[in-house]
Amino acid sequence: MSTTNNDIIEQSIAFAAICQSAVMVQGIARKNQLDDDLFTLMLNSIINMTPSNTLNVYGDELVNLQDGLTMMFTQIGDSSAKKDPELTRYIVSLMNLERRLKGNAKALALLEKKIDDCQRQLAHFAIDSDQMTSNLASIYTDVISPLGAKIQIAGEPNILKQVGNQNRIRALLLAGIRATVLWRQVGGKRRTILFKRRSFVTAAKDLLKQI
Repeated sequence: MSTTNNDIIEQSIAFAAICQSAVMVQGIARKNQLDDDLFTLMLNSIINMTPSNTLNVYGDELVNLQDGLTMMFTQIGDSSAKKDPELTRYIVSLMNLERRLKGNAKALALLEKKIDDCQRQLAHFAIDSDQMTSNLASIYTDVISPLGAKIQIAGEPNILKQVGNQNRIRALLLAGIRATVLWRQVGGKRRTILFKRRSFVTAAKDLLKQI
């Protein structure tokens, strides 16, 4: 089956979201930096399970994925000097975990139940509250993490030992899993990144121009 330009665009949006999760995790772990608005956006993506289209998961605005698109352009572009192997490792690890999730009916059912629980809790807590961040982090710990090798987060020990940062990182990894599920749903596969790399680079560049 051939891949249309619209397919590439949809897959690029989802892949940019995976990249954005990774770069935000790195921002916390390395520099204790986090954009609050983007964090809220990524948390909301986890509970948006019936979107009207791919971009709807991320607030219907490409600017919300600017960091992810930029990273995507850098990571799979031609300039090897700008590639970050740490970010690549995070992305590959998320894909590995999502593939295991896809094949585990029990884990999928538990994930759906826990996300439904979180949606009900929004009647009492804001999505970016410490309570909801902790709840989403627990979903990652309880459902996703046991599926495969744990993602080893590199960073500053004094930053990583803070419980709040641990919860934010795990919640963002869950958002990365959400983005990986979305990427697969719109036809994304590892081989499409390999065999159509230039098409994805062009799509990322074109999408960035629209911001």
